[in-house]
Amino acid sequence: MDIRSTNQKNLDELLKTVGNKLNMPPEKLKRELMQGKFDSALKNMKPDEAAKFNQVLSNPKLLEKLMSAPQAQALYKKLTGGK
Repeated sequence: MDIRSTNQKNLDELLKTVGNKLNMPPEKLKRELMQGKFDSALKNMKPDEAAKFNQVLSNPKLLEKLMSAPQAQALYKKLTGGK
């Protein structure tokens, strides 16, 4: 198994997990995220989760802090094959 197929499998599993939580098919979630659309995902979130998500997206410093967290870095490395 090469690194690319492993990364795709990990991404597919992540999309499936998040899609299940949001009650939305993983293919639709992926398509909308690739297009920068979050409306459907936000509609399916609990109101407090959607508010937190919007707060992070509208605050560059908070988004940077979140993305620099060790867990976010580890997830990024896992999905990109350590690159």
